[in-house]
Amino acid sequence: MNTSVFANRHIGPRGSHLEDMLKTTGVSSIEELIFETLPDNIRLKQPLKLPKALSEYEFSQHINTLADKNQHFSTYIGLGYHEAILPAVIQRNILENPGWYTAYTPYQAEIAQGRLEALLNFQTVVSDLTGMELANASLLDEATAAAEAMSMLFAVRSRAKKKQNAQKFFVSEDVFPQTLSLLQTRAEPQNIELVVGAREEFDFTEDYFGAFLQYPGKTGQIYNHKQFVEKAQSLDIKVAIAADLMSLVLLEAPGDWGVDVVVGTTQRFGIPLGYGGPHAAYYATKEAYKRQIPGRIIGVTKDMNGNRGLRMALQTREQHIKRDRATSNICTAQVLLAVMAGMYAVYHGPEGLKFIAKQIHQKTANLADAIERLGIFQANQSYFDTLLLKVDAKAIKPIAENHQINFYYPDKNSVCVSIHEATSIKDLNAILKVFKEYKSNNSVVIEKLEDVNIIEKQHLSRTTDFLKSSVFNSYHSETELMRYIKSLERKDLSLNHSMISLGSCTMKLNAAAEMLPLSNPKWGNLHPYVPVEQAQGYHEMLEKLEQYLTEITGFSATSLQPNSGAQGEYAGLMVIRAYHQSRGEGHRHICLVPSSAHGTNPASAVMAGMKVVVVKSTDKGNIDVEDLKQKAEKYSDNLAALMVTYPSTHGVFESDIKEITSCIHEHGGQVYMDGANMNAQVGITSPGAIGADVCHLNLHKTFAIPHGGGGPGVGPICVAKQLVPFLPSNPIVETGSDEAISAISAAPWGSALACIISYAYIRMLGEDGLRHSTEIAILNANYIKERLKDFYPTLYAGERGRAAHEMIIDCRPFKKNGIEVKDIAKRLIDYGFHSPTVSFPVAGTMMIEPTESESKAELDRFCDAMISIREEISHCRPDDGGNLLTNAPHTQAMLTADEWKFNYSRQQAAFPLNYVASNKFWPSIRRVDEGYGDRNLICSCNPIEDYIEEAT
Repeated sequence: MNTSVFANRHIGPRGSHLEDMLKTTGVSSIEELIFETLPDNIRLKQPLKLPKALSEYEFSQHINTLADKNQHFSTYIGLGYHEAILPAVIQRNILENPGWYTAYTPYQAEIAQGRLEALLNFQTVVSDLTGMELANASLLDEATAAAEAMSMLFAVRSRAKKKQNAQKFFVSEDVFPQTLSLLQTRAEPQNIELVVGAREEFDFTEDYFGAFLQYPGKTGQIYNHKQFVEKAQSLDIKVAIAADLMSLVLLEAPGDWGVDVVVGTTQRFGIPLGYGGPHAAYYATKEAYKRQIPGRIIGVTKDMNGNRGLRMALQTREQHIKRDRATSNICTAQVLLAVMAGMYAVYHGPEGLKFIAKQIHQKTANLADAIERLGIFQANQSYFDTLLLKVDAKAIKPIAENHQINFYYPDKNSVCVSIHEATSIKDLNAILKVFKEYKSNNSVVIEKLEDVNIIEKQHLSRTTDFLKSSVFNSYHSETELMRYIKSLERKDLSLNHSMISLGSCTMKLNAAAEMLPLSNPKWGNLHPYVPVEQAQGYHEMLEKLEQYLTEITGFSATSLQPNSGAQGEYAGLMVIRAYHQSRGEGHRHICLVPSSAHGTNPASAVMAGMKVVVVKSTDKGNIDVEDLKQKAEKYSDNLAALMVTYPSTHGVFESDIKEITSCIHEHGGQVYMDGANMNAQVGITSPGAIGADVCHLNLHKTFAIPHGGGGPGVGPICVAKQLVPFLPSNPIVETGSDEAISAISAAPWGSALACIISYAYIRMLGEDGLRHSTEIAILNANYIKERLKDFYPTLYAGERGRAAHEMIIDCRPFKKNGIEVKDIAKRLIDYGFHSPTVSFPVAGTMMIEPTESESKAELDRFCDAMISIREEISHCRPDDGGNLLTNAPHTQAMLTADEWKFNYSRQQAAFPLNYVASNKFWPSIRRVDEGYGDRNLICSCNPIEDYIEEAT
């Protein structure tokens, strides 16, 4: 084996194992399998035009060379992004630890208690600092969280009868520019009228359903919004506020004023800038809105023994279940970043956070005093970390850049300086030097920090305690935190333990060589709004990644801005919408969506102002072409788009796909392809080849960005030629054309730091490795299909009997044995595996996707486990009062208890196959009680006695 070829390290099966798998699958070669799987008329005729594959060592040299092209000025731009200090103990034990970054969304709570506790900590931090009753487990960025707040308040306005027809939403002119742009993007298709103005001039009339404020404002001024909120709510106008979380350590909590929603970012809680992300947004609200809140909520419940357990609360109100009735398409969080931000609060505790916040404020106040002594007017009466200086911006900017310093210039007569955690006294004097040069005055120097508190003088100080729970007051040494993090990690099953074969989720290897650059400060410490010439390393990488993705999809251009798959769906539909409007066909608003589509598809269409019309599926799981043709004909004058997943959600390459896309084009529509299943396309077919016009790509699936327990996700869109002019823009850094839609996410290139991972994946695999990865993904799925066919029927297959990269097994026949599909999912835990996707897209089934990264040995272990469970099912009866499956998973506490009251042995429960004993994973709790947790909703770190009944 050539040890320098990355594909040999990334792809699991090889050599004699590959030959054995082909034989089991019933083909003589990979080429024969692909022929039997893929329709002839969509197969690529030429190899992809991509660079030659690099070895891991060559890539390391290459990416470090690019990093050196980034210029690292001292940056005080602010606008929601601030350099933060990531504690090394968190960097090493979470960010760089595959036990944390390879985990999946915690749908199987029993093997995700560590992540769930870390997220509960995060929610507690947000709830405590904002003063709100309820917080979710993170969103994508501050601007999109603000847009979600507007949408939620619009959706609940009907609770007040006189507001049912209110369409206006007030936005303070003091909000961040990127937030305003996102609000504009979301408002227009929902027929919300944005009114931007000064908060003190708001007229509070009945045609407003809500208002949005910034705290502190974009130029640093802090207003006490209490009277505004009281007056608004007396008129049934709901209020949302974007708040700087670090400032809330010192400032009065917005929840104390009775606001409805508080949003923001947790980036400055130890998360690198990363040229825009990924960063975890937060979203906090009143408990009255618990069923409308977007995203996920972690809640407390109990397990079968009455012990405390955690799980995702209110799962039945997830947006993918609401489908076209959803108010949001959010299904992605920023879990890994939320975990890190929560641990930052755990590590520092309330007193440590107070120290950091006071230091930031003191540095700002001391700088203000020094600059004012130079004769420069500082306009903010009250501030936390940002000064508004009234000077000639045009004169200041070249001086600052000559000193390698970046400021924010809101207008020609103003300069904003935002101080952060990493600013030193030396840095303050460097800033001061710019203004001394401007004033030709060298008389002022900051020698030490004076104890100054401007917030206190303005009577805006926080008076309530926060983070009183023991978790925030126990782990303040590195040893303590390291052990706490490890104790949580041990409760979680991640890819570093075993295969996670989740259909449609593509849990593949996140190679160490791809991840290492993320720890390099030359990539991590770049503000997203620095001048582009200071980010040449980033731009070379991002532009090449765009080119590679464009080539892979067979399209004309790519935007990396969307920072989740669902956001990519929305961006793609908004681009289609803009295209129709540019042609004078803005009336096109019908979106055809197959019944088998991902639940985010119809939700995204509704958010984009479209009406969803469902297309039937055939008995074989394919799109009903005749039904599609009839509906395309019926809605021809108003047809906007078809949303299609390819291969289908059922794991099949539908042979009619080109006929389907042609039909849509004939009736004036555009074809949006959901890229969730691109792992079955790369190098052998493409969205362009099937006739699509736009697709999103899940970089956290096909292109190896880690899921991190539920995020980061990246969802760029790739488009055909006619849609290129409409790719999204940014209000601060120029992107897109004159016809571009407004921003989709806060940063111009979305989660730029995470894009390095996908860039590395493509550069190290090259064309041959990418194509071979796809081929092996298809082989692995079909190998499992063949091994399980005598035990579990495969629900759907292609015309030649093949699955694509995933397949669905039918577990509904086992109901006669008293066994539900969830029982199989829980029993798999005892065998050391995370369950495949359960009951999607068909209730009572499992969707299995092994990816190309898994070896034959691991595939065989999984198949052996599934076959063993099938044998166990055969011995189950509906009235047997408890069996191996319905009692699963089995904990170590059960196995070591003095009493064993089950009608099977301890060995059968815990060590059903020989391989389990050598690498046993113990779930930390028994099966959780979902209903109990929803009836007793607790989503923060209260003492256990507050919410758990004693076990009887």
